[in-house]
Amino acid sequence: MSNGKDFVLTHVSLLVGDQQQALEFYRDVIGLEVRQDMAFGGGRWLTVGPVAQPGIEFILENPEMVPVPEMAEASRARLASGAQSTLIFTTEDVDAVFARLRDAGVAVGQEPLTQPYGVRDCGFRDPWGNHLRFSQVLG
Repeated sequence: MSNGKDFVLTHVSLLVGDQQQALEFYRDVIGLEVRQDMAFGGGRWLTVGPVAQPGIEFILENPEMVPVPEMAEASRARLASGAQSTLIFTTEDVDAVFARLRDAGVAVGQEPLTQPYGVRDCGFRDPWGNHLRFSQVLG
């Protein structure tokens, strides 16, 4: 029996309203790579991830993928009020990332700010209200 010390995180679900739009946003705008894109149970199994981390995948999940009707309805309600999951990425140049995403029209949540705990970070929202943060470790 495992005591948890051998666990490795491989997948995180990210609630989105439209998988094709999410693919275009996360691949073409954010810059993640597509890991899997295939038919799945009448829907689509679609994952993306950071190029530098081949072991982690974000499942771009929509409410139609949820098999339990009550849970699918809860997912639709979350989308209606803003999905609000959070992904935090590190980068070597947070100001350059901020400028690129702002210029691409991504909704800004926070302009770059130097934090007292040793990082400079900024924030955005995806089209469904999920928070995307980019952080640069200082000195």
